[in-house]
Amino acid sequence: MSEIKENQVYTREEAENLLKISRSTMMRLIKKGVIRAAKIGGQYRILGAELLRVMLPDPGYETARKIYHKSKDSIIQMEKSLTEE
Repeated sequence: MSEIKENQVYTREEAENLLKISRSTMMRLIKKGVIRAAKIGGQYRILGAELLRVMLPDPGYETARKIYHKSKDSIIQMEKSLTEE
């Protein structure tokens, strides 16, 4: 399974593959406003953060972000302590 990157911009097709949904389902979600997408040059573009928002409930998304940032900060701290030795 591919990782959805928060700041990445995905095409409609890429988003469909990541979410494992059909074209008709994706179009219905976009038309109903469940997934926010920008139409650029006749093609939809969807931000990774939007896909994560749809996939995870609000508390789950925020928790996932906090865990990611906390682990990232921990790794940076460990790297600093190792380079100081």
